[in-house]
Amino acid sequence: MTDTKVDAQLISGRESLSIFESLNRGVSRRSALQMLGVAGVVAAGTGSLFGAAGKLLADEPTAPGKGKPGGRIRVAGMNSSTADTLDPAKGSGSTDYTRQYMFYNGLTRFDSHMVPQLELAERFDSADATLWVITLRKEVTFHNGKPLTAADVVFSLSRHKDPITGSKVQPLAQQFSEIKATGPNEVQIRLTGPNAELPSILAVSHFLIVPEGTTDFNQGVGTGPFKVKEFKPGVRSLAVRNTNYWKPGLPYLDEIEFIGIADEPSRINALLSGDVQITNEVDPRSTVRIKASGKHQVISAPSGNYSDLIIRQDQMPGKSPEFTQAMKYLLDREQIKSAVFRGFAVVGNDHPISPGARYYNTDLPQTVYDPEKAKFLLKKAGMESITMPLIASPAATGSVDMAVLLQQSARQVGLKLDVSRLPSDGYWSNHWMKHPLSFGNINPRPSADVMFSQFFQSSAPWNESGWKNEQFDQLLLLARGETDDAKRGKMYADMQTLVHEHSGIGIPVFISNIDGIDQRVKGYGSNPLGGFMGFMFAEQVWLDA
Repeated sequence: MTDTKVDAQLISGRESLSIFESLNRGVSRRSALQMLGVAGVVAAGTGSLFGAAGKLLADEPTAPGKGKPGGRIRVAGMNSSTADTLDPAKGSGSTDYTRQYMFYNGLTRFDSHMVPQLELAERFDSADATLWVITLRKEVTFHNGKPLTAADVVFSLSRHKDPITGSKVQPLAQQFSEIKATGPNEVQIRLTGPNAELPSILAVSHFLIVPEGTTDFNQGVGTGPFKVKEFKPGVRSLAVRNTNYWKPGLPYLDEIEFIGIADEPSRINALLSGDVQITNEVDPRSTVRIKASGKHQVISAPSGNYSDLIIRQDQMPGKSPEFTQAMKYLLDREQIKSAVFRGFAVVGNDHPISPGARYYNTDLPQTVYDPEKAKFLLKKAGMESITMPLIASPAATGSVDMAVLLQQSARQVGLKLDVSRLPSDGYWSNHWMKHPLSFGNINPRPSADVMFSQFFQSSAPWNESGWKNEQFDQLLLLARGETDDAKRGKMYADMQTLVHEHSGIGIPVFISNIDGIDQRVKGYGSNPLGGFMGFMFAEQVWLDA
């Protein structure tokens, strides 16, 4: 990327991106601010946080003009149901996220290094990380021909605060104290407190931008690379190329059909037979078949994705701290890593920040497989010989096999777990978080703040185990406004400790993303945010038939 000219007032694109990347790698904010040469939290009125150019990093898999235009592909996701939605606010799984990125853009977007890049925003400016001014790109139009304006952004962001919307990121949006248009292409966001990671928050798929006043989301009207030709929840979607897309030369493909195939062996068979060209959530055991075909390849990458044991804290037996801790001791993490995921995983420690991620607490003692401790705790709780159901589903990656291993471990200490294997269809809407003992699956989130806000804050709609902790909630708010990186890191470490020791979540491993693709699909890479290139493959790949 070519630098813009540096003068006393502007930061070059390369410099600002380098600084933001440094922050993501763990360089202290104070050091980063010294790199900026200013005293504020970010850019301090000296220009855009990302620089004026706002271009994607040079190592993005596909720069415009690199691919071959034309062609149609069929893609199989791991699930589909009548609850499928094109409303970004209500997206709740990889199928929703992937479709929504076909039709909409956000103000920012994560690259393959999880660094937020400018998308519909041309500039981000703030002197104190509390009051932000966002300048929008000009000459961007929605699929219906309407120009993108500040009013669309105000509407798109504000609707998350309205409980009637049912937004999955309402807790995140509560920090938006005021959102207003200060010009046709300028939006001002005032936060309830400083949060230097607003550009990362706005890159989350739920904050994709829709036209002002939208009520019918089945049309999928956005500014994205594809338009909706057909959308039948639980059946399929057909996306056709947006010939007026604001990114020159993109997308490459003419059409993408997206379907859901819940059964993993059936997805792999569809890939190998040529019925589909891309699929996600590949079982590690299937990688041998894919590689052996000679016409397909496996794309894998470590991630923060995890399937977790959910022990509801608002009902028995999870109300017993001893029972909750006993269940965590019965998770044989090394066996789960090797037997269930064939090594395509790293051991977890019952909190959602993965090893190697920024702010990971390296000082927290590792919970290990210990049936004797579990037996002692169960006896102390008066539950050493109870019988109860354990709910699992292929919808939660690897959970059926994990449930069987947990059942065997529990049997050794006198606890009888009856594994109930439920189908993927309807699992998330009808069963997730609704049983005393069950499994979930959480896609990676871009920051500790987003992860904790969505899944562990007491008021979060996706608080899986119903865990409520006032100290945790206070630390979450304090960490957002703490600009001293060491102090902020200590807060996140304390939050991991609280989750590890007291919440009803058992996280045995973090699962690598594994996708399978036809070798004729080019430009396909990986993104730690999730499969399907962080759900954003659509505008980046082409077909070399």
